[in-house]
Amino acid sequence: MSEQPIALTPDRPARAAQFYARLNRYRVLLQRRWWVLLTGVLMALMALGAYLWLSPPSYISVGKMIVSIKLTIPDGSVYSEELNNFLGTQAALMESDVVLSRAQRRVTAKEPRWTAKEPALKVSVFPRTSIFKLQGVADDPEYVREFVQAVMEEYGLLKREMREQTSDTTLAGLTEEVARLEIELRKGEQSLVNFQSSNSIVFLQEQGNSAGSRLAALNTQIEGLKSEYALLETLTLEQNLERQRLLASPAGGSASLDLPTSATVFGNESDYLRAKQAILMIKAEQQELSEFLRPKHPKMIALTEEIARRERLLEIFRAQSLEQLESKKSSLTLQIQNLEKDIKEWEAKALESSKLMAEYRGLQANTDRTQKLYERLLATMQTVDVNKGISQETVTVMENATPARPGRPGILKSILLAVFGGLMLGGLVLMLVERLDDRMSSFTELQELFEENILGQIPKERGVGKRRELALIQADDTRHAFLEAYRNLRSSLLFSNDNGERPRLLLVTSSIPNDGKSVTAANLAINMATGGSRVLLVDSDLRKGTLHGRFTVAAHPGFTEVLAGKLNWPEAVQPTRVANLFLLPRGSSVQNSGELLLSQITERFLKDAAAQYEYVLVDTPPVMAADDVSSLASLVDGVLFVIRAEHTSARVARAALDNLYQRQARVLGVVFNAVRASTGEYYYYRYKDYYKAYPSA
Repeated sequence: MSEQPIALTPDRPARAAQFYARLNRYRVLLQRRWWVLLTGVLMALMALGAYLWLSPPSYISVGKMIVSIKLTIPDGSVYSEELNNFLGTQAALMESDVVLSRAQRRVTAKEPRWTAKEPALKVSVFPRTSIFKLQGVADDPEYVREFVQAVMEEYGLLKREMREQTSDTTLAGLTEEVARLEIELRKGEQSLVNFQSSNSIVFLQEQGNSAGSRLAALNTQIEGLKSEYALLETLTLEQNLERQRLLASPAGGSASLDLPTSATVFGNESDYLRAKQAILMIKAEQQELSEFLRPKHPKMIALTEEIARRERLLEIFRAQSLEQLESKKSSLTLQIQNLEKDIKEWEAKALESSKLMAEYRGLQANTDRTQKLYERLLATMQTVDVNKGISQETVTVMENATPARPGRPGILKSILLAVFGGLMLGGLVLMLVERLDDRMSSFTELQELFEENILGQIPKERGVGKRRELALIQADDTRHAFLEAYRNLRSSLLFSNDNGERPRLLLVTSSIPNDGKSVTAANLAINMATGGSRVLLVDSDLRKGTLHGRFTVAAHPGFTEVLAGKLNWPEAVQPTRVANLFLLPRGSSVQNSGELLLSQITERFLKDAAAQYEYVLVDTPPVMAADDVSSLASLVDGVLFVIRAEHTSARVARAALDNLYQRQARVLGVVFNAVRASTGEYYYYRYKDYYKAYPSA
């Protein structure tokens, strides 16, 4: 049995999540780097301002032209333009190099000093009208006015020249065609005269008519003979004799057929029929006498002999009738053959007459057609001559060029283009930044880049104080979404293992500094202790650990002194203000923390602490900043890897995780820290009003 292909249904929720994540990424990018777009717009406006400032002053002159009423000639005008394409054609013609160069030559001839750059000309059409607006721009006010006026006048002259040139060309072509048609007409008339001199048209018509009538009669006659012959072939002798008898009778209508009568065709008809009737009568008499007389009776014998004699006579008559019937058939065959011969002769005569008449009609039709075309072209030539002398300007000057005024043409349009160009430039810069920036800003992006389990999302909260430090969670904390996020993280740790064993030795780290790993470790420890578990929080960042400051306890003695063998670890553990939560501070700051963590004291400490506390959370330095994590990762039950939204590079985080996997670390999952609560994927923020206390009813 062949396997059927499995149709994969598209994951619409996943596609929707990716789409909204991409939108959110661009929204965050605009919120953070809006100044890039503003800078691009300002740069474009500054460039436009510099261009306008440095460019010489310009002057504008405007002229108007309008479509005039078109002159109508009774027989139609040869010179015409399609209305649909008229406006565009005229505008393009006004802006053409021919008109502009001629206008430039005109103004230069008037004032030789105007040899500067040709003014810029723009032709537009007023909406829902046929009025043209010509706008010229140049740095000389008098020059631009004269140029616009010259353009309008040269345009009118060019239109007139084009019309005259078109009329002359058309007239020359028509004259040549008329001469050719005149020669062709004379040839056609001569051919028609030659044909009539050798053929009588009246005779040909009469001959054709008589031939047609004769052919119709012959065809009717031959059809009758063929029908008669077919009947003679089909009917028996008795049936033929009976048919001839009926045709010979007055009721039979023999007079209506052009056929021989039975008396002339079958001369022995009466003898044959009388003999047959006599035999029937004798047989009837013999039948009557047979009832009284015996066969040997002389009278019966005489009747039998009489019947035999008459039957012999009947056979003689029958043979004669058959001979006459065959003779009739032969006669009909000869008549049909003669008629067919006559029909062929008359058909040849009719065909010859038809050919001659067709030739005559063809000569006459060609002559008539040439005559009509010749007369039409003569009339057209007269119309062209009339049109050539009549002014048919379709566009005339409505308003002369106005005195030039200073101005910047299209200043508003230039500003809009500059703003648009600045936005495009800023957008391209932002797109480049977005492509180079691999920092994650949403839960969907984190899922796309990492295969590890995502244990929780911690919303972004603002810090307090001068250093803007984020306060740790408290029992009566009003940051409900922030608190619920750590509860969700705690649940993920307690119930994520399939084998039912909860990890007790937990290591919290990140890839780079400022990812929020220490705050995450402290808040998670507080949340676990609040849930009734006995928790030990260890600050293993022996260089820059800050947990003692957050819990307001002494920094030493601490973990450094424990690893150095100066005291037992229980002596360095300090209680915190949170019930069931104890802190082992970092101790004295050292630079050789890696060597201290490699000692056997570290492993022994972790085993003893796990025996006395339900959970032990170890805060370590960032993976990419120090090698301390590698010494501890293989000694704990699991690693929590903190990634900060919009801060941690995906490439760096991936390298840090690969480093942990190389050291045989068990990464339980990723904690997505400092997520913008306004993103569509952080749902605790959407229902923040749920945590508000309402008075009881």
